[in-house]
Amino acid sequence: MRRMLDHLINFEPEVHAHSGDFVPMEKTDPADAVDGMSNTVDWLKELGAVDTDTLVNEHQSQAARTAFTNIVTAKPAEITHNSLANIKTPEAVKRLVGMLSAYDWEFVHQAKQIRGYAVAKLVEETEHPNANVRLKALVALGKVTEVGLFTEKIEIKKTEMSDVELETRIKEKLNRFMGVIDVIDVTEDRPDEA
Repeated sequence: MRRMLDHLINFEPEVHAHSGDFVPMEKTDPADAVDGMSNTVDWLKELGAVDTDTLVNEHQSQAARTAFTNIVTAKPAEITHNSLANIKTPEAVKRLVGMLSAYDWEFVHQAKQIRGYAVAKLVEETEHPNANVRLKALVALGKVTEVGLFTEKIEIKKTEMSDVELETRIKEKLNRFMGVIDVIDVTEDRPDEA
């Protein structure tokens, strides 16, 4: 009969001593701790550690949720480190990393919603009975990127010209602004004096 934990008995990873690389968890910030945990999961895979692909048990799932909450709410470092230390399985680490990634996308989505809300409120304020409030709302709306009412726009037009054409245009501008005129060197043919 095959034993349930045979893979652990036969697991003999190559050990490398890197004592200088080790930083105690309480001396790291949460982002570095999560990165280290994620790198450890990848290292275990490289070593050939057996991944059972089982679902994270409820305790580890809760530990990942708690760590996530502590990180995104900026709890004191000691509390965050303790919650990270409670995450023991690779799947829980993956779950935490996934939640943090999803949080980033949700934050971007919320920022867009807040921006839309602010613009809508500014539009409402343009109908305010007080002229000062209306003017300030209109100025703020004019500064919105899509409107761009108060931004300076510089248009650059590139035209292909030959060297001769370019020289001619420069001379024309100089003539206009500085009264420069072209001097033509004329040499006269003189008959030889005898």
